[in-house]
Amino acid sequence: MTRRVTVSLDDDSRAALETLSAETEQGQSEVIRRALSFYAANFEAAGEQPSDNLEQYYLMLSSGEHVLLDVDFLHAFLEHVYDPSGPAPSFVEAADRVSDYHAHEYAGRFTGVGELLEWLSFCSFLTVRSEDDGAYHVVFPSEPIRWFMSRFIERSVAELPFDVEIEPGVSKAIIRERPEGD
Repeated sequence: MTRRVTVSLDDDSRAALETLSAETEQGQSEVIRRALSFYAANFEAAGEQPSDNLEQYYLMLSSGEHVLLDVDFLHAFLEHVYDPSGPAPSFVEAADRVSDYHAHEYAGRFTGVGELLEWLSFCSFLTVRSEDDGAYHVVFPSEPIRWFMSRFIERSVAELPFDVEIEPGVSKAIIRERPEGD
């Protein structure tokens, strides 16, 4: 059963409705029904300021520079190339090229290891907890990801004004920032 509802639209809302109707080739009633259903399903997110993370995800994905990847695929890829006695040299070479590119990209972006770790945490590669003594306790989803991300972190800070010290565990690490050259 459908019910008729009368609504008042301001100029921006009216223009948005007309644009959506034209783009979707749907009638105004259908566009409004779908918009209302979407709003109801996403009420919490719509009722708050968009998070910085959501905005960053959008920017990363819309640029085509990053893709969504199921974490199980990431584990499968790394398990395939990772061997505790040493990963495949061709993989290390390829990963190092990516790390070296990011070192250049990060040169003007991060001023401390905490900012870098927060960014990588945002990308879901790790979780990080800051300690009062300047150490960061970092937890990785697995040993291969710890190896992969630790190597990435070491290489990607090459052009930043600090060095890092990484004390690896099995799937955890303690990371400290050292002034460059120490």
